[in-house]
Amino acid sequence: MDHQESNVKKLGVAGRSLIDSVFSWSMKDVLKKNLYKKQVMKIPETFSTVTSYMKSFIPSLVEETHADLLSSMMTLSQAPTCEILAVKTSKGHKPPKDLFYDIIMKGRGEAAGSYEPQAGDLVALTDIRPKCTDDLNKPRDSYLIAYVLRGRDNNLSILSSKPINKEGGKKLLAVYLINMMTNVRLWRALNSEGANTNLTKNVLQVQPNSSHVGNSCSICLLKENFSAALSNRWPSMGSDLNDSQEAAVLNCISLSKCTHQNTIKLIWGPPGTGKTKTVAMSLFSLLKLKCRTLTCAPTNIAVLEVAARLLGLVNQSLGCGKYGLGDIILFGNGERMKIDNYDDLVEVFLDYRIEILAECFNPWTGWKHWLESMIDLLEDPQEKYLLYLKEIRERRCDEDGKDSNNLLTTMKREVMTAIINDKNSTKDDEDDFLTLEEFVKEKLSSIGKGLKICMVNLYTHLPTSCISLEVVKAMISASDLLSSLKALLQDVGFANERSQLVLKDCVHTLMSLREFSVPALNDLKKIRTLCLANACLIFCTASSSAKLNRERMRPLELLVIDEAAQLKECESAIPLQLPGLRHAILVGDEKQLPAMVKSKISEKAGFGRSLFGRLVQLGHKKHLLNVQYRMHPSISLFPKGEFYKNRISDGPNVKQRSYERSFLSGKMYGSYSFIDIVNGKEEFDRWHSPKNMAEVAVVCEIVSSLYREFTRTKKKVSIGVISPYKAQVNAIQERVGEYSEVSGTDFSVSVRTVDGFQGGEDDVIIISTVRCNEKGYVGFVSNVQRANVMLTRARYCLWILGNEATLISSNSIWKKLILDAKKRKCFYNAHEDKDLAQAIAAALMELCQLHILLNADSLLFKNAKWKVYFTKKFQNSMEKIKDTDICREVVSLLTKLSDGWRQSCKDKGVIVHGGACGQLLEKYKVKGQLNLIWSVDVLEENSDYVQVMKIWDVLPVSDTPEFEERLQIIFRSYTADKMNLCLLRCVEGDKVVPMRSPVDSSSSSREADPVEILSKPLSSLSLTDEPQTSSSGKSNMSTRWRKKDTGLRSIAAAATTTEELEGVVHP
Repeated sequence: MDHQESNVKKLGVAGRSLIDSVFSWSMKDVLKKNLYKKQVMKIPETFSTVTSYMKSFIPSLVEETHADLLSSMMTLSQAPTCEILAVKTSKGHKPPKDLFYDIIMKGRGEAAGSYEPQAGDLVALTDIRPKCTDDLNKPRDSYLIAYVLRGRDNNLSILSSKPINKEGGKKLLAVYLINMMTNVRLWRALNSEGANTNLTKNVLQVQPNSSHVGNSCSICLLKENFSAALSNRWPSMGSDLNDSQEAAVLNCISLSKCTHQNTIKLIWGPPGTGKTKTVAMSLFSLLKLKCRTLTCAPTNIAVLEVAARLLGLVNQSLGCGKYGLGDIILFGNGERMKIDNYDDLVEVFLDYRIEILAECFNPWTGWKHWLESMIDLLEDPQEKYLLYLKEIRERRCDEDGKDSNNLLTTMKREVMTAIINDKNSTKDDEDDFLTLEEFVKEKLSSIGKGLKICMVNLYTHLPTSCISLEVVKAMISASDLLSSLKALLQDVGFANERSQLVLKDCVHTLMSLREFSVPALNDLKKIRTLCLANACLIFCTASSSAKLNRERMRPLELLVIDEAAQLKECESAIPLQLPGLRHAILVGDEKQLPAMVKSKISEKAGFGRSLFGRLVQLGHKKHLLNVQYRMHPSISLFPKGEFYKNRISDGPNVKQRSYERSFLSGKMYGSYSFIDIVNGKEEFDRWHSPKNMAEVAVVCEIVSSLYREFTRTKKKVSIGVISPYKAQVNAIQERVGEYSEVSGTDFSVSVRTVDGFQGGEDDVIIISTVRCNEKGYVGFVSNVQRANVMLTRARYCLWILGNEATLISSNSIWKKLILDAKKRKCFYNAHEDKDLAQAIAAALMELCQLHILLNADSLLFKNAKWKVYFTKKFQNSMEKIKDTDICREVVSLLTKLSDGWRQSCKDKGVIVHGGACGQLLEKYKVKGQLNLIWSVDVLEENSDYVQVMKIWDVLPVSDTPEFEERLQIIFRSYTADKMNLCLLRCVEGDKVVPMRSPVDSSSSSREADPVEILSKPLSSLSLTDEPQTSSSGKSNMSTRWRKKDTGLRSIAAAATTTEELEGVVHP
């Protein structure tokens, strides 16, 4: 929560002119997409003055704020809302402009699902819950806009665009629109006066190879200039770094001592090159050198990542408990950071630290209290025990009405006798109060617990400049002595000589700690200032660093910006202006994702450009981390060449045989593959975000297979699913939710957009590219930076799902990738995997895309044992079936039949008619309501006769007899030879397989023996031509079947009266 002065009049409102601009917009203005189009100009690459540099970003910032607000209006019905219970004017209230109000809102517990406004929120105050913009765009008094200045519990201070009328008893709601805090901070930084511009001047115009743009100061470069705190330890510290990483760390170290110039350095960290590790080691070195450094990043996630990595190094090096952590501070919004999920980071989180130190600084419950209590106890335990007895006796005398002085004298005598005689109890009333030894043990335990907690908290959370190592060692020694004393009292008793010696040592050590005094601070703001002023390393987002401008503290020396290529250049201006900064180190990769910009107008103007990217564009020298340790070589091969011109190499770890991991069997699931999804279909959600349910089905099937394999082998695996589109991400999350719920340390599934995966990595990455259309339009999937991020997240396996035809036609980076995959024999078709084919088929059925499935070349039948072709009547009947379960069963039945499965005779439907129809026709029940009618036919393919399946219809049981009558007309036209060929049967194992035989076109004198000529099973067949209808009644086979040079023709003949029935759907 942002700290704000209560007197808004005195302090003013940060970014007030930006807020006033927003207040001036009517609803018509908000909804006007191109409101600022003519005012936003292209941001230059070089600048003449600091002022022109700062002002160049302002129009784009206003437009971005407008676009953000316009976007929120599109989802107004889903906006968080809370009810306002009371409104009153605040002290700074001065119409007509300074409309400050204090409001009380209904708490979260009082209204389920309500939201708690935070500082920076822009809200609409209205008497109805809006479902669309029209609900707000009514008479002007129906709503107004307010900016939240601060909030605590259920109380808010706001600045309103218009006076609030709370009369009439109408309910008033606050509807969340956007949070403007970052934009307000940007506005303030861009309009600041008197800020530190030493570093900003260096980025206005960049001359390659200038001494200020990457080359180190010659005076400070030498390794011999290392501080003694670092030089002795550097060999062990640097042993885990490669040459490029070590050089980057040494560059950072050299800056820490340089006072001769202001420098900005760039460290270029491609995926998997140990960028975060290098930053963490640099920060660890700067910590040892006591160089006050601010580390920023664009997002909370990135800040937490680098802070956690640094803490890992620090915790390994700590010598005296956690002494030294006080020099490290992480601050920000704890709720948004979800800081409670990071046990280690909580110890350096500023809000938590302030609470802990406030407890320790309290004179009544903190350090002074526990220290003096323990010294008093150990210096004269008998006296403390007598006071304890006196309290008990006084209570008893009050109850009995006796003289307490006489009783006290008697008790003293008894206690002294007991001590001299080494007794452990008093003369009487043993059951009513503690013995001396019991009393000392109990007090030692209770006071010791409080004292130890206080000591640990002090040397953990105080900066090292506020507590010396000698004091810490004394505290640890005192803690050990207290533990020893407690154990001795338990083993040998209080009066034992060893116990007394330890007691004296303990008292001596504790008394020496009286020289250490904690600050007499009970104000949380002062404790906050103490921590920030004395810390060596501070971590926060670039936006949050604006808070440091309000702190009175020692100047910072060095700025490190991680993920700098993802930070808008104007956002870099916030930390760059902090007092005292001499140098900045920008760490990033301009080949990966840039900053997010909502406005197309601002994006076109270059508002999303990073300082890192602009400096690189202008020729600024950048230090490359040139070895990648993440990706299997088959995964890294394409991105290394395409994005980094083969300037990075594979680390020794990824080249080892142990890096070959197989999570699923089959070549398709090797280290790297492109899986073609031919039959996908693009759909769009209400926000025009595309999704492809065929790819969703494939992802789900692969994740399901991975989970089955995990349950079998218990082989640990982390799975990441990436898609460029939110609609696809949401659809996949719904389908794989059951696996996400069982995710643990050994099996995990994460589904995110490309932006969500920046900086992340997993064992297996599945990419869903989504796009599937004839035009080859792929939208921002074609963005090279997005492609780079998607293709570089995997450690062991990368499986890319997409539609080859669409991606090839796009002429984008994906065309290159597919051609490369084919060249490397890493290209596969999804229908080659039976489980994937079934999953896609199920998805197409749900999408009512049966026409894609019901043809001989579909993914279900293309590689089946039997070639299947369908009459138009069958396909028409299938289109009329609305029950998805019935459709699914029909397709499943057809799939099994094409694979050679057959029902037993007792399960088949009874054919009423005899003759040809009774012999040829097959009838299978579907859900007990329908009959699937089919038969074996014979086709000619090139020089062979082959058996195929012909699907006539699926129809209600009651309509079957009439249909069979009509089929008799066709079957009666079959010759005896034809009938025999259709009725022959070849069985392999438990499957019936089709038969083929060469056509004897030279023989017309005799009929071929059907048993002899149909002797071998069909291995593969491709249907390409339509069957021919013949009206001839000749029986000679060679004259009945007319042969073409290519393709396939039916030998079946049909009367013209059944032409509609005979119609066939062909591949």
